[in-house]
Formats: sequence, structure tokens, C-alpha cells
Amino acid sequence: MATGYVEQRDGGYYIAGSRVSLDSVAYAFLRGESPEGIVESFPALSLEQVFGAVAFYLANRERIDTYLRDGRAEFSRMREESRRKHPRLYSKLEAARSGAPSPSA
Repeated sequence: MATGYVEQRDGGYYIAGSRVSLDSVAYAFLRGESPEGIVESFPALSLEQVFGAVAFYLANRERIDTYLRDGRAEFSRMREESRRKHPRLYSKLEAARSGAPSPSA
């Protein structure tokens, strides 16, 4: 990587010197949030860091979009696996969301 604004660690991309993932900044940017709005959402970041992260994303868009897509697929796989392993928990969560009485334990 040629920039000092984004670093790879623990299998992911992060804003250098922070615990904020590039995913978070990229998704906010893709939703149309301004760099200033992103800083409001992530006060640990400076405006310079956000602009650097967005520039990194744009310069590496194909690679980062693939990385984001892979992350969404992995999340979906893990969610479905969890639903299969814990059907009662998810049944209770669905009941709580819909306002229906929870199935008895």
C-alpha cells in the first residue's frame, strides 16, 4: 500500500492508527455521507484521515469492493449458521421484533 492512511491487519483494512475499519468509512461514503458527516460518526478520526481513506478506496475500488462483497457473504454465511444452531433464540428474537408473544422456553 502506498498510502499511510489505511493499513491491513488481522485480515482486514483499517484506518491507520485507529480501530475504525475501512469498511465503516467506505459504506458511509457509498451511502452518500460527506467526509464531515463521517467524522461526526467516527470522532476518533480526523477529517484528513477520512479523506485519505476515501482516496484509498477510490484508488483501489475494484479490490476493496471485492473485499466488501466477500465480507458480506461471510457475514450472511455466519448468520445462517447461527440461525440453524440456535433456532429457539431466533424464534424469540423474531417474536420480540413483531410484538408477538415469545414462544415458551
